[in-house]
Amino acid sequence: MDHSVTRFTQDLMARVTGPMKFRLVLQPAMALFFAIRDGLKDAQEGSPAYFWALFSDREGRWAKLKDGWKSVGKVFILAFVLDAIYQVIELRWLYPGQAVLVAIVLAIVPYLLLRGPVNRIARHPPKVVKERLTRD
Repeated sequence: MDHSVTRFTQDLMARVTGPMKFRLVLQPAMALFFAIRDGLKDAQEGSPAYFWALFSDREGRWAKLKDGWKSVGKVFILAFVLDAIYQVIELRWLYPGQAVLVAIVLAIVPYLLLRGPVNRIARHPPKVVKERLTRD
């Protein structure tokens, strides 16, 4: 057990400096793009913050999850496939659990963390932004 935890940790840390490290920036950036787009759409519709609504809105939970997966699902699958390719090239083996964890961290986490705040900022912009918008 101790050996597998050590290998798992070392394999994850090696991704930062190994080949294909561009994906560590590109995939979260793609997830953030979709989060901003969907957060602005939520603000226009008057929807509550996405992550909060997943826990508080029982009736709309599945619809919210489906909507979020529709946006970030392709990024998640791309992250999984690219990590699998990385593992075959660099580790000479495929560890699906690691690929799923990396895909979650690179695609789903940034999406969840940004969609709600973008919604709130778009609905209630800071005072400085409001002043500039009313002056122009």
